[in-house]
Amino acid sequence: MNILQDLEFRGLLNQVTDQEGLQKELEKGIVKLYCGFDPTADSLHIGNLLPILTLKRFQEAGHQPFALVGGGTGLIGDPSGRQTERTLNEAEIVVQWTDKIKNQLSRLLDFERDTNPAKTVNNYEWLSQLTMIEFLRDVGKNFSVNYMLAKDSVDSRLEAGISFTEFSYMILQSYDFLNLFQKENVKLQIGGSDQWGNITAGMELIRRSGEEEKAFGLTIPLITKADGTKFGKTASGTIWLDAEKTTPYEFYQFWVNAADADVINWLKYFTFLSKEEIEVLEKSLAEAPEKREAQKALGREVTTLVHGEAAYKQAVKITEALFSGNLSDLTAAEIEQGFKDVPSFNATNTEDLNIVDLLVDAKISPSKRQAREDVTNGAISINGEKVQDTAYMIGENDRIENKFVIIRRGKKKYTLIRY
Repeated sequence: MNILQDLEFRGLLNQVTDQEGLQKELEKGIVKLYCGFDPTADSLHIGNLLPILTLKRFQEAGHQPFALVGGGTGLIGDPSGRQTERTLNEAEIVVQWTDKIKNQLSRLLDFERDTNPAKTVNNYEWLSQLTMIEFLRDVGKNFSVNYMLAKDSVDSRLEAGISFTEFSYMILQSYDFLNLFQKENVKLQIGGSDQWGNITAGMELIRRSGEEEKAFGLTIPLITKADGTKFGKTASGTIWLDAEKTTPYEFYQFWVNAADADVINWLKYFTFLSKEEIEVLEKSLAEAPEKREAQKALGREVTTLVHGEAAYKQAVKITEALFSGNLSDLTAAEIEQGFKDVPSFNATNTEDLNIVDLLVDAKISPSKRQAREDVTNGAISINGEKVQDTAYMIGENDRIENKFVIIRRGKKKYTLIRY
């Protein structure tokens, strides 16, 4: 399959301005393409992953991706897909976020290859050089207000109101496309389906600027989950690409817990497994869904892609330890990941602690009577080992790397004792 056929198989072609013309352009040789990422936080999240991986697919097919970090447009705010104005962030914060996002992009795209290395660009470099008069005369004159009002990103905001700042965003993004078209020969812009109006506006600016070569636009679908909940959100919040914000274990858990109704689509979207490999997993899902082979493959592929093989193996180790209850083999760092969201109790001293007293102090059991019953009935485990002696003293030998003791009451209620 060629790149467009592969995208079609994966369900990643939402809209294309001229698919036949783009295919001919791709057949001529290396096509340069770009996608923009505004620094609206200090990390990208998995909602950004699909366009990044689409850039990567084009690169694997022999084309050259440009990842544009919106250091300039990030100071303005994109109205697309929003009903309210964005909060404008301080310039210093946007600069910091821009650098972090550039680092994340550099881990997902190949910047080292000889023929078509990926490049990052920052639109602050050219937008900050524009004077107001130059912008209005040379760029703004190409856009009628009627044309801009017809775009979904603006039209959907007219009733609630939109500032002139966000109203101007479309023109700035259009100028990005023109700038890259003229200076880097970038002919294709890609983005989520909510970016269609901005992309086509950029193409119109290129045409009105008298360029003879043709530009192209392509959008990929915005992902929705089969159960109607928002993709990329969990009870604990957004799934980030930054390991400090979302640990590799949490990241892996998101993918490995994909619903049966979602997993095959997500394998197509987020992995580089072949059509044949995905069909084998689809068959396994239909015939033996309890094995969850498709989910495990999804977790393996995406976690390895974003965080590396070592982080993937660590996430699997934590998962298996939690499932089996054998926790003593986990390191302190692995416990930090796997027990990030469980209740914790800070031990005030490092002396030996009676198990019954600790159960009450840490609010694991509501009373000493209940604590004694829990212990004698075998409901309490320390680091995965049952303890049924109410006189048991939790001491140094129980502390993992002298930092943690993991107490479990019943089958699933964990509490982390911190030292």
